[in-house]
Amino acid sequence: MYGRDPWGGPLEINAADSVIDEDRRSRNLQDLDRAALSRPLDETQQSWLLGPKVLKKKKYVDLGCILVSRKIFLWTLGIIVVTAFISGFITLIVKTVPRHTQKPPSPDNYTLALNEALMFFNAQQSGKLPKGNIYNVSWRGDSCLQDGKEDPGQCYKDLVGGYYDAGDTIKFNFPMSYAMTMLSWSVIEYSAKYEAAGELNHVKELIKWGTDYFLKTFNSSADTINVMVEQVGLGSTGGGNDNHNDHNCWMRPEDIDYKRIVSQCYSGCSDLASEMAAALASASIVFKDNRLYSKKLVHGAKTLYKFATSSNGSYSKSYQDSSKFYNSTLFWDDRIWGGAWLYYATGNVTYLSEVTTRAIAEIAGAFGNSSYYGVFSWDNKLPGAQLLLTRMRLFLSPGYPYEEILSSFHNQTGRVMCSYLPDFNKFKRTKGGLIQLNHGDPQPLQYAANAAFLAALYSDYLEAADTPGWYCGPYFYTNEYLRNFSRSQIDYILGKNPRKMSYVVGFGQRYPKQVHHRGASIPQNMKESCKGGLKWEKSKKDNPNIIKGAMVAGPDKHDGFHDVRTNYNYTEPTLSGNAGLVAALVALSGEEAVGDIDKNTMFSAVPPLFPATPPPPAPWTP
Repeated sequence: MYGRDPWGGPLEINAADSVIDEDRRSRNLQDLDRAALSRPLDETQQSWLLGPKVLKKKKYVDLGCILVSRKIFLWTLGIIVVTAFISGFITLIVKTVPRHTQKPPSPDNYTLALNEALMFFNAQQSGKLPKGNIYNVSWRGDSCLQDGKEDPGQCYKDLVGGYYDAGDTIKFNFPMSYAMTMLSWSVIEYSAKYEAAGELNHVKELIKWGTDYFLKTFNSSADTINVMVEQVGLGSTGGGNDNHNDHNCWMRPEDIDYKRIVSQCYSGCSDLASEMAAALASASIVFKDNRLYSKKLVHGAKTLYKFATSSNGSYSKSYQDSSKFYNSTLFWDDRIWGGAWLYYATGNVTYLSEVTTRAIAEIAGAFGNSSYYGVFSWDNKLPGAQLLLTRMRLFLSPGYPYEEILSSFHNQTGRVMCSYLPDFNKFKRTKGGLIQLNHGDPQPLQYAANAAFLAALYSDYLEAADTPGWYCGPYFYTNEYLRNFSRSQIDYILGKNPRKMSYVVGFGQRYPKQVHHRGASIPQNMKESCKGGLKWEKSKKDNPNIIKGAMVAGPDKHDGFHDVRTNYNYTEPTLSGNAGLVAALVALSGEEAVGDIDKNTMFSAVPPLFPATPPPPAPWTP
């Protein structure tokens, strides 16, 4: 049987072929069914076979402002919980595992002694004391609140305030102003070290206590004066009413009930007026951020220096009380000292021109060779003044016309430093190593402390000027060698001496207990009369009140010391002595204690000493 081929050819069909084809078709359908069962159905096929697809409904969490997928929320929450657990576990391990971190270094001995030494000034304050006794001088109180009020003078209304000089109750303006200048100088150079020791505000308060008092002792608002106060209280013995004598009476300053004598200087006050000018001028740099107060101090310093130069002479006349206690040997050294400080405070070259005059330097003894040359003290300001002006040469290099005398001052300063060194025989030393700047006379520690300060400061000046040392003749000495001298003297004072004794009260395990001091020797609740208190002076018992930070007069030339209240040559502290000690301690304090001076503050008022660069010429035009 033939059929028509749709592609144009014959198609033959017979019965045998039909049977064969039927079997083959049956097998093929079975193979197709198995293949269909093993292959997944697509969505269209599923819809045909199973009907419409049922979608799974997503779940959400309502967080208030947004809807978040429940699945995402659970995953996020889980991650947060696991992270918090791991962080807490790590923190627990860190806190429980012992750490071996290094502790901050303990304060060095110089810093610890500095904290004590400043407190001596709090114990010496006169007048109405500040509220809140934060410096632990609980045995002190208000005192001498009538000073100057009972008989107002030409130049003052009242004289309440200031500092008592030593173990007595007299206010000597000459050594007091020197002490304030020394404190100010140390603050200007080492304010960062004071800050590190936590004492910057404290020392500035102490300086202001002194300068506030000085402004009361003359007409500080005037441009010209002809009189000033030199001291309050009487010290000389013999003659007069002993009940009005501050040395004859052994009583606490809080119990003084007699009228206090005021001594004034009318002419020839060059040394006193110059020293007080130095105190106010240096303090004006310390308080430069307080513009009104600094300006007031500068004006007062100018007025005093004008008075100092109006008539040459010493304030301590032979017939006056001051000559028996703080007699001034010369006054030209004070003139250079005060003028140098006024130049730094004002920038007025008139002061610089005067203090760099060779004639004045020669009269002041700048080129002498006496046995006391280089001994810096309340009486001899020359070594300090020369170093102060050497500072300007090192850092400003002013050149002509100042270079000649500044170069001489620089050389003389190096000469003074050489005399301090143990390699030279200018000054003897005790077997324990204390330099005898006063040639074996009593009360040596104040001079040693002053020298230690100058030596440390000069070494810092050289360090800051990138100079490794200086020459003593043909021999070269390093800055560290000079600094070691400074350390040796202060270490001796703090206890590294044959007696293993600290000469600063309250520092170390062993220190003087019978300090020659009226307030410290009488119990706080015992009011004694002028003569009634003498039993406390002669008592063999330790002082009931510890006058912390007081550096006593010191040992003799054989390193011997007697802790006896009645012998002031061993046991009496002074303002001027403690000021030098404080300055030396802050210079040496700190871990490295090298090259830490403030180079710029001293020159904050000093203008450039060179003429301004002229403007460039106008461009050439044809």
